[in-house]
Amino acid sequence: MEILGATLRICVDDLEATVPFYEKLAGGRAHRFERGGVSVAAVGCFLLMSGPAAELEVLRKVSATIAVKDVDEAHQVLTDSGAQVLAGPVATPAGRNLIALHPDGTVYEYADRNAAE
Repeated sequence: MEILGATLRICVDDLEATVPFYEKLAGGRAHRFERGGVSVAAVGCFLLMSGPAAELEVLRKVSATIAVKDVDEAHQVLTDSGAQVLAGPVATPAGRNLIALHPDGTVYEYADRNAAE
């Protein structure tokens, strides 16, 4: 499995007030979208999320997003290595993802930029 990078997931109370800081920090503009009632701003290696407390409670359980070349390959490597896939692979606005529980108890999202088949 080829890991291309990682994105830090940050839940914030006020997305509009927070985005300018991270745009300056990362030196770029935020890509914004909505997902399941949560407002998201992706800027550099940061994924800022704001929304209903119940939604954010679930999102806070995922430590980071790991970019991979292919989610199907990641699924195979993860399950062969003892991880438990909790959700996915499913289509997202940017490609596909899955959520996996590692044997140490840490939860990660794995995402690719491949279109859903």
